[in-house]
This record gives sequence, C-alpha cells and structure tokens, in this order.
Amino acid sequence: MKLPFEIDLKDKVVVVTGAGGIICSYLANAIAKCGAKVALLDLNKAAAQVYADEMTNEGLVAKAYGCNVLDKESLEACHQEVLRDLGPCDILINGAGGNNPRATTDNEYAELDDAAKEIKTFFDLEKSGVEFVFNLNFIGTLLPTQVFAKDMVGRSGCNVLNISSMNAYTPLTKIPAYSGAKAAVTNFTQWLAVHFSHIGIRVNAIAPGFFSTNQNKALLFNEDGTPSELAINEQKKFDHIFVDEYQDTDGIQDLIFNTISNGTNLFFVGDIKQSIYSFRGAEPSVFSKYRKAFPPAETVDCDPHIPL
Repeated sequence: MKLPFEIDLKDKVVVVTGAGGIICSYLANAIAKCGAKVALLDLNKAAAQVYADEMTNEGLVAKAYGCNVLDKESLEACHQEVLRDLGPCDILINGAGGNNPRATTDNEYAELDDAAKEIKTFFDLEKSGVEFVFNLNFIGTLLPTQVFAKDMVGRSGCNVLNISSMNAYTPLTKIPAYSGAKAAVTNFTQWLAVHFSHIGIRVNAIAPGFFSTNQNKALLFNEDGTPSELAINEQKKFDHIFVDEYQDTDGIQDLIFNTISNGTNLFFVGDIKQSIYSFRGAEPSVFSKYRKAFPPAETVDCDPHIPL
C-alpha cells in the first residue's frame, strides 16, 4: 500500500474495532504506515491476527486482540492489555458492525400476493435478528467509546471516528435493521461530538458506500461469482455518482486522515462525512437539501461581532 500523502501519527496509539474485516484492516495498515501503534480488535482474533502479522512483517507496530464489543467486561480486559502493550488510546475507530440474515427481507417491495410465496417478508423478520443488528452497530460503538475514550480526557490530539454508512441517509431495500442502526450511529456521533466538545475530544464519522465484504457477499454475488440482480440494479442507479471509484478503498484514505490527524480537521467537530467518494461535481439528491440549507460562507450575511 502506497500512501498518497504524509500524515505524522508517530507514537499515537490507535484502537480499531472490527479490524478483522476488509475496511478496518485496510485502515489499520494505512494508519500504522504513518507511525501509529495500532491495536486491531476483533471478535475473531485469528482474523485480526492475520492482518497484524502482515503489518509487523512490514516493520509496523501492530498487535491483535480478541474482543467482544457487546461485552463491557471483555472490552475492559482488552483495554488493560492495550495499555500494557501500547499505552493509552489516542484515537478510537469504531468499525465493528454488520447485518444479519434474520433482519433481512427476501423481497425489495411488498406485493399483494406475497402470502402465497415462500419468502421472508417484513412481517417475518425475527425480533432477535433485528436486536442483534442494532446492538452490534450501535451498542458496539457506544461501549468501546465508554471504555477507550476515558484515556483521552485531558489529553490533546485525541479523537473518535465512527464508521456509519450511506444507508443511514438513503436506506437500501431489504435491510431495515442495518439502515436504522447506522442512522443511530450517525445520530450518536453528532450527540457525542457536542458532549465531548468541552474536554477536547473530537468525534466524527464517515459514511462508506458499497464494498464487497464477507458480510454482504451473498447479497452482491451469485454462487458462480457473477453480480447478483441487486448489485446490477444498484450499480445502474449509482454509477453516475460513484464514477470509477466504486469499491475503491484508496478513496477513503484522505478522509480518514483528515479526520484523525491533529494537524488538520480543526473545524470538523461533529461533522458527518457524507460519503467516502469524490462526487466530481455531481449533485446527488440526498445532499441537495443540505447544500441549500447551508450555502457557502461567502453568500451568508454575518455580523462578525456576534459571538459563535
């Protein structure tokens, strides 16, 4: 991996949850290349260990930890290990999350003849599946923050980065629980940014779009490896926005580093980054209302003597 710019994170301790997955393992590697000491946390320690080993083989400082983000005792125990091995946490990236088949409908739209079909409709969604998705995404963000952000109080240059989703703004069909849970993560990020603002901890989020991961592989690909009907339909809808950056993980690096670097992002407290993609002048309808509500500063009449 070649970084397109230089960010100095030397000796920063960065804790990444969900680091056994595609996006967060990639982030962990990029962050370590900037000099940080990275703790890769995942329920599946073996998955995180693979990436930690790759990083240490490159001469980077990284260590894998088995941790359940839904169990505060597990998080506290992991916290003590990280303190012992690497030091107090400077940056927390809450990347643990995902969906569950029990909270996913088979049909995109409810139809009058659904009762005659052998499909899982909205009315068949399992309560336990919906609860699991909400807990994994929202509680799995809240609890790690409670544990690791304690290290940040009273120290400069510390921040929290949550991984939300474009589903928080424009929910896809079939996955109501995941979309709702990520909307909760976005809302929590905005709340926490205000709550922590007096003690100097910056809190932000990014909202990735489509990536092929183990979580969504069954939705995006058929068994023979060809794109699913859902993937083809979604790609047709969004190609005009995502252009050639569809599933380009490199596109998130500048956003991540602008968010966590102490030398930049001085105005981003609570700012929810709408997407990992550069829209190249496109105006997706989901953002048009925000642009109208918040015009460029030069077009706004403002009394400089009014305190903000």
